[in-house]
Amino acid sequence: MMASILFYTSPARGHLFPVLGAAIELQTRGHEIHVRTLASEVERVGSLGMSAEPIAQKVESREMDDWKGNSPIQAVELAMKTFCDRSVQEVDDVQQALKKNGADILVVDTNSWGAQAVAESSGLPWAVFQPYFTFLPAPEVPPFGPGFARMNGVIGGIRNKLVGKILFSKLNKIALPELNKIRVRLALDPFVSLEEMVTRPPRLIYFTTKALEYPREKWPDNFRFVGPGSWAPDAEPPAWLEETDRPIVLVTCSTELQKDRPIVEVALQALPEKGFFVVATSAAYALEELEATALPNTRIERFIPHNPLVERAAVVICHGGMGITQRALSHGVPVVVIPFGRDQLEVARRVEFAGVGVRLLPKNLNKKTLNDAVQQALKMKDKAELIAREMAASGGSSLAADTIEELLN
Repeated sequence: MMASILFYTSPARGHLFPVLGAAIELQTRGHEIHVRTLASEVERVGSLGMSAEPIAQKVESREMDDWKGNSPIQAVELAMKTFCDRSVQEVDDVQQALKKNGADILVVDTNSWGAQAVAESSGLPWAVFQPYFTFLPAPEVPPFGPGFARMNGVIGGIRNKLVGKILFSKLNKIALPELNKIRVRLALDPFVSLEEMVTRPPRLIYFTTKALEYPREKWPDNFRFVGPGSWAPDAEPPAWLEETDRPIVLVTCSTELQKDRPIVEVALQALPEKGFFVVATSAAYALEELEATALPNTRIERFIPHNPLVERAAVVICHGGMGITQRALSHGVPVVVIPFGRDQLEVARRVEFAGVGVRLLPKNLNKKTLNDAVQQALKMKDKAELIAREMAASGGSSLAADTIEELLN
């Protein structure tokens, strides 16, 4: 049965690219695909043969400002407020998309809370896709957000329960009133806890692998591990890449503004003198802000496709965004993660737990600690290659497409 499928993403490129692979796969199977996403990505999505339109400007203009937080908890609180503010505008946006294009299935970004409520109230089959680690609590898993180390035994269980209860209480207090206003407006029962938002969708397409997650006694029935979303635009290796015979270190910042500029600045100063060729993507920072730190055997670009660079890289240094972290590991490249906020603290811990990279806190970042972290990461190549094989076998875009098609049955 061929279907019309509407994908709705939050205003983040790191959320669009993972799910585009599934959308392309579904298109090749004969389904009609509609995508609402960042205005800057509409042309790219349209060039793939899909119907593409921008999400409402009021949604996109509400920028993520969690970088203003003075602690991991405060940053999470600010992120929650951003999602709440966007969700109010998403309701009309998704309803207009349905009225204009129709749909047999809705596939909604995990950060688009208003869109999820519309999907649930629509009576249509629907799914949520999640390209970062879940905040869903469990007795054997550290509470999400602060980046706590995993702790076994009775003490660990007590810590997880007590701290998790405190954290979830704060988040519920911030998010539930606004979220439930929308749910009542759409004739849905109010949520008692944010946990329900994770377990409610008929399918949650989880863009990671169990090899990189903390083990749990039981995962919710709606979760589908599909491996990392590996789609990226086709790109030829830049000519200058062949001009160096030094081992390459790729260094990246977040595409959404936060305080991660020191990653690039320290890497450009520290690593060339140790024999590496450093390629840095500045993303949210203008090149003029970083050019003064450039040295021989370095290259700075605002944006550049990562695949050709990752394929040549010895190590990837990053902020801990799920996209670049999993892209590196899917190529068997170990990582140094320097987390500045959002889910990055959790990514850094899981990388450390899996033994495929090094966690380095921003407060400890300097030339010596970064060089030491890179040398340590290089010794983790075997484990990184092992997890790459597990990721390759996880199903990827094909399994994500299968999961969405299950909703037709």
